[in-house]
Amino acid sequence: MMNENDEILTMEDEPIATVVQNMRKGSRWLSTFLEGYRPPLDGERYLTDKEVADLLRVSRRTLQEYRNNRVLPFILLAGKVLYPESGLRELLEANYRKPLG
Repeated sequence: MMNENDEILTMEDEPIATVVQNMRKGSRWLSTFLEGYRPPLDGERYLTDKEVADLLRVSRRTLQEYRNNRVLPFILLAGKVLYPESGLRELLEANYRKPLG
């Protein structure tokens, strides 16, 4: 037995249900995108310690050593270390060695 608060989906409601479902999918995609989005600063994108450590598969302590030895390009902004993405890419490309054989 149904009461007046229960909804009955009819053939006419299917397009609406599809639109709502697509909106939910788009909303999830947008939320995921915005969580990872880092706007560029003057055309340059900067990465955090954690992002670079994950990217290079090294510890954050190793990144500290790289900074101390001036291996990686970085800036210090309000006590936070940021790495220019283009500088990291250039460093990796300059040190890339093709496998033998």
